[in-house]
Amino acid sequence: MRRFARLREIQQLDPVRDHVRIQHLSTGYEFPWDTVRALEIALYRTYCVPSISALLDRTGEFRHRTQQRYDDTSLIVAEMCKSGYESGRGREALERMNFIHGHFRISNEDYLYVLSTFIYEPIRWIDKFGWRKLCEQEKLGAYYFWREVGMRMGIKDIPPTFEAFEQFNLNYERDKFRFAETNQRVGAATRDLFASWFPRLFTPMVRHGIYAMLDEPMLQAFGFPRPWPFLPSLARFALKLRGKVVRFFPPRKKPHFFTDIRNRTYPHGYEISKLGPPRLRKAEAV
Repeated sequence: MRRFARLREIQQLDPVRDHVRIQHLSTGYEFPWDTVRALEIALYRTYCVPSISALLDRTGEFRHRTQQRYDDTSLIVAEMCKSGYESGRGREALERMNFIHGHFRISNEDYLYVLSTFIYEPIRWIDKFGWRKLCEQEKLGAYYFWREVGMRMGIKDIPPTFEAFEQFNLNYERDKFRFAETNQRVGAATRDLFASWFPRLFTPMVRHGIYAMLDEPMLQAFGFPRPWPFLPSLARFALKLRGKVVRFFPPRKKPHFFTDIRNRTYPHGYEISKLGPPRLRKAEAV
């Protein structure tokens, strides 16, 4: 298979009818690493909203089980991207997510914003750092995929077009991003989780590397310091260089989703029905 064969396949698909297939090919074959990194930024952006961070902080999950929360969220998202949302493990993951969310009071507007980040952050990341830019079918496919997921989550008033939802995303961030102590606590817990993946000697560098990937509104909303002056340019250069190198790699023969990676929380495998906060699992067992 030639390097751009899957792109040509995707371009032959209809983003309305074939969005599940497009999402599978794009996230599992074309941009698996970029998708994970972009969704990390997407989730980080949601912590800049006080109403969202307050809920996460109140549960205590991000203070006491940060790695598990990261893994549970990533696995549920990856299961849907891999298998779709209508049957099999993808549907089971969607139902599990709805069960977990059903135990918390979350506004429709906050649901809409989180959903929007799953569409637009990967698009922005890949267009800046990917080995190629996304084609129109991939962008629209992501919109229709997550719109259908959102409808099955019971989210109301999802904007009817790709452009309208993107404008909602931008307006929401402009109006809602502001500093709160809960933002800082949840953001710091996640930052320290990422730093824990590296030897302790590198913790200061990893922290500033994370700051370098955050834009000014995010830094202000978290109350984080600005990164070392040279780091933002260095980080962008390194990521763009990676994209240029990956462009010359042969195409993947097998998909590579987050579900296919050895997991820190569940090194021996996991059951979708067991994902989520321990207190919910205990309640189910009663």
